[in-house]
Amino acid sequence: MTVLDALLIFVVGIGAGFINVLAGGGSLLTLPTLILMGLPSALANGTNRVAIIVQNITAIASFRNSGIFHWRLGIFLAIPAVVGSIIGSNLAIHLSDLWFNRILSIVMVLVLITMIFKPQKKLHHESINMTMPKRILLFFIFFIIGVYGGFIQAGVGLVIVTMLTLFTGLNLVHSNSLKVFIVAIYIGSSLFIFILNDQVHWGYGLTLAAGNSLGAIFASKFAIKKGEGFVRWVMITAVVLMSLRLWFV
Repeated sequence: MTVLDALLIFVVGIGAGFINVLAGGGSLLTLPTLILMGLPSALANGTNRVAIIVQNITAIASFRNSGIFHWRLGIFLAIPAVVGSIIGSNLAIHLSDLWFNRILSIVMVLVLITMIFKPQKKLHHESINMTMPKRILLFFIFFIIGVYGGFIQAGVGLVIVTMLTLFTGLNLVHSNSLKVFIVAIYIGSSLFIFILNDQVHWGYGLTLAAGNSLGAIFASKFAIKKGEGFVRWVMITAVVLMSLRLWFV
């Protein structure tokens, strides 16, 4: 890793951390950037998870300090997500670079559309009785979420928040606290799979994690409505361009 490479990864990490706080979807920038810098798709995928797990552990601590921590429900939903993430991670490792890049380019556009229309913010928050059939269905849904998270991860937070709002009636703050807890657990298991297969570039990963943390701090200090709108349009432009580039890599 050259000094220029490290600087680029650090700057992208700052941008991703900033975007994750204001709009969400920072992995839509970091994962394709790592691939376009020359890392094979599996290596880029594993490396990106180092930054994700650091960011989510930091977020868990922040929510706990604020008194928001639904650990029982979080563990219940993390169990199927962990199983799914192991399956998804193995799929990602053994899939060819060509097909992974093309699938990622399609996913990036689909997630971007979801980010623009924000369906999770249009849901009504109300007290919902968690019956046994609903718990079983939610358990299965989080297995599928784990498979996707283990495979690509980009944009999975939007899906998790939407599902939690629909099935539990929790508001966005509490849903996000559950999201970071569940993601931290299953990302840990998927990262272990990538490490076992020697698919983590620790220099890039730790540099990216440092950038993410700094970007999140900046965003927390400048989280204004105008800033969120600006970031969203930057995201739209960047994601469209990178998804097109990935398709032809």
